[in-house]
Amino acid sequence: MTSHTPGRFPYEGFGAEEEGPQGRPCPTQGHASAQDRAARTPGAGLNSRRDRRPNGPCLKSRSDGVRGVGGLWWEDLGVRHLGFLASMAGSSGVSLSESKMVVPLNMWVLISNFKLKYNLLRRPDGTFNRHLAEFLDRKVLANANPVDGIVSFDVIIDRATNLLCRIYRPAFTEEPQPSLIDLEKPVDLEFVPVIVFFHGGSFAHSSANSAIYDTLCRRLVGICKAVVVSVNYRRAPENRYPCAYDDGWSALKWVSSRSWLQSKIDSKVHIFLAGDSSGGNIVHSVALRAAEAEIEVSGNILLNPMFGGEERTESEKKLDGKYFVGIRERDWYWRAFLPEGENRDHPACNPFGPRGNSLEGIKFPKSLVVVAGLDLIQDWQLAYAKGLEKAGQKVKLLFLEQATIGFYLLPNNDHFYTVMDEISSFVNPDGE
Repeated sequence: MTSHTPGRFPYEGFGAEEEGPQGRPCPTQGHASAQDRAARTPGAGLNSRRDRRPNGPCLKSRSDGVRGVGGLWWEDLGVRHLGFLASMAGSSGVSLSESKMVVPLNMWVLISNFKLKYNLLRRPDGTFNRHLAEFLDRKVLANANPVDGIVSFDVIIDRATNLLCRIYRPAFTEEPQPSLIDLEKPVDLEFVPVIVFFHGGSFAHSSANSAIYDTLCRRLVGICKAVVVSVNYRRAPENRYPCAYDDGWSALKWVSSRSWLQSKIDSKVHIFLAGDSSGGNIVHSVALRAAEAEIEVSGNILLNPMFGGEERTESEKKLDGKYFVGIRERDWYWRAFLPEGENRDHPACNPFGPRGNSLEGIKFPKSLVVVAGLDLIQDWQLAYAKGLEKAGQKVKLLFLEQATIGFYLLPNNDHFYTVMDEISSFVNPDGE
């Protein structure tokens, strides 16, 4: 087991290079993003609705004349030329007039920024510009020094595949530079939810050290009073199915064997699998394997999970290209992830489709399925929840009619607080 516990927070110099969790250099820009600042700012955990900001645009200026919205500056979102971004997003099929009327402006900028980058990285021949992807992905180092009562550290759990997990936990001391032994001390709580988190990115983008997911995991620790283990699974198209699933399974087995993650109340590790987009898809596969191996998982949390099938659903036809995502883009990612020659009715894509596995009679974990009403694959997500229910499994569906993809990444909308409240209740005994 290898651990990385850097003692300083990144962004101390302009244009410096930092080392990523797998030893690759990660370029920085000399200023922290809004997400990075939130991770260092008191109250970043957003533990109550008192912390919420206005839902609508709130333009304001600072001394250098740069204008921001909702408390975030444009360059904090990685956007320096908004007009160029809007034109590129529009040319890719995004309905600007429709999406901007519904989506908070800073969320629109953030997701449009992702879309622009994603369009640059996909190639028509099915290959992917990984070097550019790593350069464009804003990354942060693990931080063993307490920030808002939370520390993080990286552990390589499988040297054969170089599988790394970033672990977030409540700090036990405000002393700087704790040792690895200190970091693996039991959490001093009667009940400790352990959330094994799989980041999104359609199986191809982002990583456990992406700034946007680092911040999300920190928020989950603060809101849920939990330990979060974020899995840096292998990505497509370089590593197709079932590599991401295998990495998720390895992470689950590792977490279940850690005595320091046990709750004091019963000396058990209470594991919850969580993920968004492709990460939600991975949750299903890992949970199914856990049920077959009789490894106890307390629950699954699927945020806008990425499922699909050969049939074109009504939501795909209606929302194609309107809210950041188009059908052709989704098809590209499935071709990049699934075994060569397979179609979208493969069980990895369509778990309750014609080739799917029945869950009837299987001891499958309870599930919280969160569906955004402006996500074009919502029909597949709803079908997944219906499939669980039909198989006699316990499932709670949270359908947010006016939410779009990625709404849980920024605390600038009511949907964010709704889903965080639901997750907190789902993983804690009082919420049963």
